[in-house]
Amino acid sequence: MGRISFSCLFPASWHFSLSSQVLPRLLIPSLRQLLFIGLVVCLVGLLYLLLVTGQGHASWSRKDSHFHRHLARVTDVEATDTSNPNLNYGLVVDCGSSGSRVFVYCWPRHNGNPHELLDIRQMRDQHRKPVVMKIKPGISELATTPEKASDYIYPLLSFAAQHIPKNKHQETPLYILCTAGMRILPDSQQEALLEDLRTDIPVHFNFLFSDSHVEVISGKQEGVYAWIGINFVLGRFNHVHNDGEAVVEVQVPGGDQQEALVRKRTAGVLDMGGVSTQIAYEVPKTVSFASPQQEEVAKNLLAEFNLGCDAHRTEHVYRVYVSTFLGFGGNAARQRYEESLVRNTATRNKLLGQHVGESVESPLLDPCLPSDLQDEVGPPTQRLYLRGTGDFDQCRQLLQPFLNRTNETQTSLNGIYQPAIDYSNSQFYGFSEFYYCTEDVLRMGGDYNSSKYARAAKSYCATQWRTLKERFDSGLYASHADLHRLKYQCFKSAWMYEVFHSGFSFPTNYKNLKTALLVYDKEVQWTLGAILYRTRFLPLRDIQQESLKGAHSHWRHSFSFVNNHYLFLACFFIVLLSILLYLLRLRRIHRRAAQRCTPSAVPWLEEGLGSPTLPINL
Repeated sequence: MGRISFSCLFPASWHFSLSSQVLPRLLIPSLRQLLFIGLVVCLVGLLYLLLVTGQGHASWSRKDSHFHRHLARVTDVEATDTSNPNLNYGLVVDCGSSGSRVFVYCWPRHNGNPHELLDIRQMRDQHRKPVVMKIKPGISELATTPEKASDYIYPLLSFAAQHIPKNKHQETPLYILCTAGMRILPDSQQEALLEDLRTDIPVHFNFLFSDSHVEVISGKQEGVYAWIGINFVLGRFNHVHNDGEAVVEVQVPGGDQQEALVRKRTAGVLDMGGVSTQIAYEVPKTVSFASPQQEEVAKNLLAEFNLGCDAHRTEHVYRVYVSTFLGFGGNAARQRYEESLVRNTATRNKLLGQHVGESVESPLLDPCLPSDLQDEVGPPTQRLYLRGTGDFDQCRQLLQPFLNRTNETQTSLNGIYQPAIDYSNSQFYGFSEFYYCTEDVLRMGGDYNSSKYARAAKSYCATQWRTLKERFDSGLYASHADLHRLKYQCFKSAWMYEVFHSGFSFPTNYKNLKTALLVYDKEVQWTLGAILYRTRFLPLRDIQQESLKGAHSHWRHSFSFVNNHYLFLACFFIVLLSILLYLLRLRRIHRRAAQRCTPSAVPWLEEGLGSPTLPINL
């Protein structure tokens, strides 16, 4: 007779053996075998389901984490917890033409994922107000007394120092960035002001500050920083995207042009102020040029930069076009238009011997003013009297020459180079006049529709001035709209329309422009983009520390069944196959033993009697 032995050395040594006669009782009939195997499969399957569900839950948790983190960045109005030792701080001083402002930012410790940027937010005081302070006039007013520059900036830095824990000062970067006012100064005066700041600030403050942290930035840099700030708040640099989110195929600058990277589509920015208009958007594909001269111009308008912490990784490399058009803002355009009216009317009157516009009784008819509105323009010696006719379409026609378009391909306002825009897969946000023109009076802010906008603007222009004033007095327009807005709304509506559709060549059926005053209910300054860009390498320190910390446990994570359910599934099938093979082997042993047994030796098996006593050795 055969005998099968079982033994185990852990947790306690034991051994027993069974003769072949006992196998029929252990070798369950086929139905019971199937039930047993089914039970094993169900148990292991349940375990697998729990693990996969757990992983799925973890995946959803990660998505929720991304969502809540993004939401927190967007709607964060809680006071900053300065007692948190893992919180870092940064300062940016915006030295503009009319004044200077200091912005205090903060961010938690980087999570160690090289694919993600720092989670920078604006610091808020105990009253939940943004930590910002502004002083006047602009620093450029000190051009003749540069030795006073550090005294001028002292109140801003002192204010910021009071809000940042003192033990964090030495690791808090400080950037002083000067814009339009300083750009118009001679280089010698600029350098004298900057040198005084570089010399005196380290004496009075212990911030992380070096010579390169104070400079006059170009309009191109300012535009890039604004583009970065807006897209950061919109969450467009988070490359973990869900189904349904717009993506774009990108040829990474400096990389293999055959390889394309698919990532979230960024938003372009349109900003029309009083004096200038600016456009900034990502250029995902390699651009071509109509001429060598155009290529040379494009070098000053295209910016290529890496927002990621690792220069060798390309997922955060962007190519952005930025162009600023001085004189193309709403007020500057109106001034150019009025100067043209005065000049052309005087010339025409002289040639034809007429006196149009020289008195209230014989005004010049202006289609860009609301119907029957009377206005006076020009210097006292050349006063020109106007009366509005409120013709939106005619006004648009009159404004087209002021765009200074050329016949050269790939150009926009003033004949400036503009790379092609994929209108079918793009999105733009319009700020300042793009929002005021659509919302203040027309009450159409938000998603832009050119046909609806044109109809509303045409209706407004054609409305009698008396009626418009009555509506204004009744409070039907935006609270911050004033009489100046009412007077020039017709002109600015036509100017914005022409700049967008004729200047920048957006088709009239373009549906992806959103006009806005704020992004997620808060103002987004270019300073946010500036500190995000200038601190982009800081996460490397945290990533390296995390790598060293996790080096010894890396193998455990690499082979975790929970993190790799495919490996678990393979092991499950191997175990199941082993069980089946083992049962088949037992069945074969049983059959051989049954064949050797005499009929008298196994009557209890056939008759269902109790089994004879079996020897078991312990």
